Amino acid sequence: MVSTPLAPAAGRPVPARPWAAVLALAAATFSVVTTEMLPVGLLPSLARDLGVSAGTAGLALTLPGLAAAAAAPLLPVAVRRADRRTVLCALLLLLTAANLLTACAPAFPVLLAARVLVGVGIGGVWAVAAGLGGRLLPGPAAGRATAVIFSGIALASVLGVPAGTLLGSVAGRSWAFTAMAGCACAVAVALAALLPPLPAERPVRLAAFPALLRRPPVRRALATAALLVTGHFAAYTYVRPVLQRTPGTGPALVSALLLGYGLAGVAGNFAGGALAARDPRRALRLIAALLGTAVLLLVPATGSAALAGALLIVWGVAYGGVSVSAQNLLSAAAPQAPEAVSALFAGVFNTAIALGALAGGRLADGPGLTAVLVTGASLALLAALVGGRRG
Repeated sequence: MVSTPLAPAAGRPVPARPWAAVLALAAATFSVVTTEMLPVGLLPSLARDLGVSAGTAGLALTLPGLAAAAAAPLLPVAVRRADRRTVLCALLLLLTAANLLTACAPAFPVLLAARVLVGVGIGGVWAVAAGLGGRLLPGPAAGRATAVIFSGIALASVLGVPAGTLLGSVAGRSWAFTAMAGCACAVAVALAALLPPLPAERPVRLAAFPALLRRPPVRRALATAALLVTGHFAAYTYVRPVLQRTPGTGPALVSALLLGYGLAGVAGNFAGGALAARDPRRALRLIAALLGTAVLLLVPATGSAALAGALLIVWGVAYGGVSVSAQNLLSAAAPQAPEAVSALFAGVFNTAIALGALAGGRLADGPGLTAVLVTGASLALLAALVGGRRG
């Protein structure tokens, strides 16, 4: 493709290789999500190495989510006039440093400090990168570009976290986080090389957020996403013990089923993106209804490994389309404030992750796993109802 200095319609810089730039952004989302979720597979070794309980080690997951929820709306305000290419490169270098600090942390408080830095990187990358698809490839290709950017999330579940967990189990947790540091540094170099200059189009100010929240379409889209993501994580955080109680499922089969879930999520990301490009509101409603129904049917289906596996695949397809569909819906609801609305979405999304995992844990320790599934499904189905309202 021949590059031109400016896009004729909007006066925007056009990258010489726009899809390569989009893939670099997908690598950025892959890096932050893999880094965020890597402790899931390494909790026993983290707890053992640093002399804390497994429950205490779980703070390595909770703190980044809370930090990301705070950083997502605040960071765009702090860097409101900075070039977005520079911001993203700086965030990936911050992620590199945080991974190195995690790898060599001599004590648990040091590791937690590193994980807070991870949360800042997560919130910042989400807020900035999520809305760049339309700047790199405006017009009909913008929806496909956004789907590719969000595909890094699904690929992190399928490739990043399992690979990091395997490396950690063979060579130790320090090598797993060192490898992620190298990955994040390589992505920073790729972003610097492949992204065009991306000056801030509309500097984000704190006043932008209450103004957006006064708009019914934005509130409804955020409420739908919050209910859906909270319900998903309430149930998915405990999907492994749910599958383990199914007759005929040993550790190998459970791992295979979760791999199938992850692959289905990659497919669902692109399917959801294609539908959302045409009608994001309908896409998110359909996804919420499909996810809620699949999770609810798992309650009676846990007597059959085949049926439980099939429902898990449906669940994966549905959840794979959540991020890209919600992002498209919010972009359509606030086209004049893409970065501010993306920052709001990132904050709500990460808060919902923390709330969902917390609610699931309370239910699992109390009423049990059936209550976990019913609650997660109910929240997702409620999201479908909220998303269906007009006005």
